Amino acid sequence: MPYLGVNIDHVATLREARRGIEPEPVFAALVCEAAGADSIVVHLREDRRHIKDRDLYLLKKAVKTKLNLEMSIAPDIVKIACEVKPEQATLVPEKRQELTTEGGLDVVNNFKKIKQVLEKLGKRAIAVSLFIDPEKRQIDAAEKVGAGIIELHTGRYADAEDKKEEDKYFKELERATHYAKDKGLIVNAGHGLNYYNVARVAKIKGIEELNIGYSIICRAVLVGLERAVREMKMLID
Repeated sequence: MPYLGVNIDHVATLREARRGIEPEPVFAALVCEAAGADSIVVHLREDRRHIKDRDLYLLKKAVKTKLNLEMSIAPDIVKIACEVKPEQATLVPEKRQELTTEGGLDVVNNFKKIKQVLEKLGKRAIAVSLFIDPEKRQIDAAEKVGAGIIELHTGRYADAEDKKEEDKYFKELERATHYAKDKGLIVNAGHGLNYYNVARVAKIKGIEELNIGYSIICRAVLVGLERAVREMKMLID
């Protein structure tokens, strides 16, 4: 069964709605770990719309499982990652105007820049994952650039408008997972997964971790964070 990484960005989003001091992302991380989360995920965006630098430094001290930092390849973000030294960094594309990450990282057309970032983070003993679309050319590029881990973007599957479309994109994920595993890559997945569509993806042989945030935080508003995490773990199991 896959591990569960819980993204707590939207705990900080709620805090920033009033530019207040609560809810505290560090406390949320501790609750998630106590409820069974296998890792804590945060995205330090260039515009700092939710997670702040302070949050990241505190989380590094507090998280006992694994801290997975989602990040762009912008030089100032790379510098912070090298200082904080999270257990894992996941390189993602980033646009200022987007509400959430749109599509996977284009490794093919950003090969040189990504390779340089991989080398910098690798020197700090940070494991690096590339968040990519489930496409052979991107998987090939990820292997060639030296990444040992990829995270398949599950957005097309999650956003499917009907069963036929869902089946199409599920098979796409399945094929991509098997293709990447045959190349010796560690395969994770995430984006748009929720309590209704996660079980099917969790059954794909070869996926080692599912990273989920928004749906868990939404559920937590109704039932509490600990229960929301436990319910997601049960679905994955």
